[in-house]
Amino acid sequence: MQEPTYDPSRPRPALSINFSYRLSGIPNKTIVSLTIKFGPNSSTPPHRHGGANVAAYVLSGAVYNKMNNEPMEVIKEGGSWFEAPGCHHRISDNASETEPATVVATLITDTEAFERDGMAALIQIDEEYL
Repeated sequence: MQEPTYDPSRPRPALSINFSYRLSGIPNKTIVSLTIKFGPNSSTPPHRHGGANVAAYVLSGAVYNKMNNEPMEVIKEGGSWFEAPGCHHRISDNASETEPATVVATLITDTEAFERDGMAALIQIDEEYL
């Protein structure tokens, strides 16, 4: 399968925070849940999640997913993946040009950074795509 290259003219997905809680017993860490709603043909620029651990689950539709230099995968409804701290999320696209897709991501991140920077602490888009 041909890997797509990021095209900034494509729409970006809508992001919303579902919840955030400081973790008890794990100092200075917060758990955050995001919903990512990919409209048809939407795409996220290559990015990282700083020092966060990320687990993602596809609620509906299908997404293209490429981490670091691993092969691109199509993750369908019910599928999931994990991103270790510092992982480079090179491709994060809706696999359909006509149907939406929804992903829920759960991040464990530094409390201080999240409380100071909000969404910017969770997603750092590669500089050339800002």
